[in-house]
Amino acid sequence: MSSSQCFENPPNFSSSTSGLGSVQHLGGLKTYITGPHDSNRAILLASDAFGYEAPKFRKLADKVAEAGQFLVVAPDFLYGDPADPSNPQFDRDLWLKAHNADKGYEDAKQVVAALKSKGVSAIGAAGFCWGGWVAVKLASSTDIQAAVVLHPGRLTYEEINKVKVHIAILGAEFDHLAPAEELKHFGEILSAKSEFDSFVKIFPGVGHGWTVRYNDEEQSAVKNAEEAHLDMLNWFKKYVK
Repeated sequence: MSSSQCFENPPNFSSSTSGLGSVQHLGGLKTYITGPHDSNRAILLASDAFGYEAPKFRKLADKVAEAGQFLVVAPDFLYGDPADPSNPQFDRDLWLKAHNADKGYEDAKQVVAALKSKGVSAIGAAGFCWGGWVAVKLASSTDIQAAVVLHPGRLTYEEINKVKVHIAILGAEFDHLAPAEELKHFGEILSAKSEFDSFVKIFPGVGHGWTVRYNDEEQSAVKNAEEAHLDMLNWFKKYVK
């Protein structure tokens, strides 16, 4: 994830970030938790560079919990240090070094283990941009049942070849990090594997970050985001059970 697209259209933190759930500690991380706590199905959400407090991200967590009867957990993988491009001192390369995907994956495994210790038997993971790397790495294990990757950071063919669980990739027509043609090629690689299901969908007319950083005033932007949210939810309903 090294494109300026990762830091465009930052969320409006002046609006409420509280959500319907609460912040608790899970797997050693501060985590936004929403949905039925007695559910044996959980969805782990890995945010983009703007972190787990972004209002639209928390709103989506609540939406997934309500619509799917899932326990939804959104850990603070960024340790209270989300990207802040409005700060003239912000250095995206240094930020990326401080928050690498391998560390995010190790943290995610601890969260998954904590969920399982609480009786959760089926887990899905969704990742957005930076979090897309984390979701793909989780999908290379059997710790989860399904993954959804939305406008991911730049993935490699090696990472895609390691996927072992049902995976959906939702991409944008205009995305420097995850070009549509590359995602389609990933889809061809995944579809050749018979041991799990896969799905790649390219949304026309949208750019990187469109599912959690859309403009509320643009009807088409809201519609595309909601369509992607529904695709994600349907994928989890089908495979996380």
